[in-house]
Amino acid sequence: MAQSLSGSSSSARPPFTPRTIAITGATSGIGRAAAEALASRAEQLALVGRDPERLALAARELAAGPRPAKLSTHRADLSLLADVRRLADDLIATAPTLNVLVNNAGAFYSRRGVTAEGTERTFALNVLAPFLLTRLLHDRLRENAPSRVVMVASAAHNGNRLDLDDLEGRTKYSGYTAYGRSKLALILLTHELARRWNDDGITVNAVHPGFVRSGFGQNNGGGVALAIRFLALFGLSATKGAVTPVYVATSPQVEGTTGEYFVKSRAARSSRESYDDALARKLWDVCSEKVGLPP
Repeated sequence: MAQSLSGSSSSARPPFTPRTIAITGATSGIGRAAAEALASRAEQLALVGRDPERLALAARELAAGPRPAKLSTHRADLSLLADVRRLADDLIATAPTLNVLVNNAGAFYSRRGVTAEGTERTFALNVLAPFLLTRLLHDRLRENAPSRVVMVASAAHNGNRLDLDDLEGRTKYSGYTAYGRSKLALILLTHELARRWNDDGITVNAVHPGFVRSGFGQNNGGGVALAIRFLALFGLSATKGAVTPVYVATSPQVEGTTGEYFVKSRAARSSRESYDDALARKLWDVCSEKVGLPP
């Protein structure tokens, strides 16, 4: 599935330089650590988060760092498609030089629940949000090509299969299965985006950051949160977890590389299921319909 940007137009493009970087889930964990690393590597850094107070705190602390980029904050609950659309409009209005999008926001829910819009939470936040945001920003990314999209996936996708007739776990729900399937879906969509946008000067790659010590999973409370907190004692720091997303977002070593899955800053094989082109195309159509976009 991996490929390089092709065509005479791509050969005439200037070398990639990060100008404006937008990163979702930027107030904690991997996202916050990535924002700290990216703040000195671009002209502008757009921080996206759900909590306005944490956004303001992140912006203040990043502004005090060495050679900080121009910072902007954007509040959005990305589990809601209406907020994703509003965020896209906001970024288009305030980030004319946007050429890097890091889709980092995601969550694990041990119990099934639905958003205010009626969509299962894991699927809404981990799949539909990055899919919709990326597609809505397509024209801006193409205008500023060469551009990059980074999808923060997970090795948890391994061993999972998708049921296109039940992507929201209506018949049977397991939090771990839903999370793994959402990351498999994200990698499939990464491959499909890379294929469709290959001539637009936009690379799209997925990354596995590693198992990181962060607040991930603590939204569930009880024994689930306790178990995740215990396992996290053996995990990476958020700073180390951010290394691969930052590398794929900015490194000249991956210029022109698209449709890859990176682990420890190196291209790796994702699961066999993730290379099913027919499944990726069908998933694209399903997600397009769910977010109200033409396929």
